[in-house]
Amino acid sequence: MKILIVYDSYFGNTEQIALAISKALTATENVEICRIGEIKPQQMEGLDMLVVGSPTRAFKPTRAISEFLNNIPANDLRNIKTAAFDTRISTADVHSRILNIMVKMFGYAAESIGRKLQKKGGELKVLPAGFFVKDSEGPLKEGELERAAKWAKTLVD
Repeated sequence: MKILIVYDSYFGNTEQIALAISKALTATENVEICRIGEIKPQQMEGLDMLVVGSPTRAFKPTRAISEFLNNIPANDLRNIKTAAFDTRISTADVHSRILNIMVKMFGYAAESIGRKLQKKGGELKVLPAGFFVKDSEGPLKEGELERAAKWAKTLVD
């Protein structure tokens, strides 16, 4: 199975998650991982699965990830399995009613990525996943890299 993992990362947290996903899949699958600014059109050819990840910025993916997804031609992901993930702060850690309301209204980056992948014809293999950071710049919460590796295994089950 040919899998491409595309991600963006500001502080390195989303990159760590993408690398953990890649490492978990590389033993049994043909996996390529690419930061969003380095992707080449030929990397999108012959894919069996596309995994896209972004930090959550203002309740959505980064501009670069959004542009990447918007530029995928309509139905170009037909017959391709897809998955979406993000890094985020847990609302339980922030203790803000306003943040809780905003999250309920707008959600996180992974859900938005998942909707865009489906809009382009992709079939979501699993529900979008969020991995937690301790603060806006990180670090990742303990156990998140292991949780990302477990999530990755569900992509190929």
